[in-house]
Amino acid sequence: MTTSSGPDQHGYISDKARYLARLKRIEGQARGVHRMIDEDTYCIDILTQISALTAALENVALGLLDDHLKHCVVDAAKTGGPEADIKIREASRAIARLVKS
Repeated sequence: MTTSSGPDQHGYISDKARYLARLKRIEGQARGVHRMIDEDTYCIDILTQISALTAALENVALGLLDDHLKHCVVDAAKTGGPEADIKIREASRAIARLVKS
């Protein structure tokens, strides 16, 4: 795939370090939830942290989706043909999965 970031690169490549840093924080949040359960923390406090963790993951997913639309889908649409249809269908399915979760 060719993107505006260069050949064979995904749309998120320019923000890769930011995504990795955010995912590292999310890992820490997940470990924190594990620790809370291990320490018999009050249910509502755990649920509050799970809600924050879910929101953080959704933000990463939305950022990746936005990058995918701006780079992969736009580039495929410019090229046209079956590749454009495939990328649009992929994006639609990804959106459907996000909406269901």
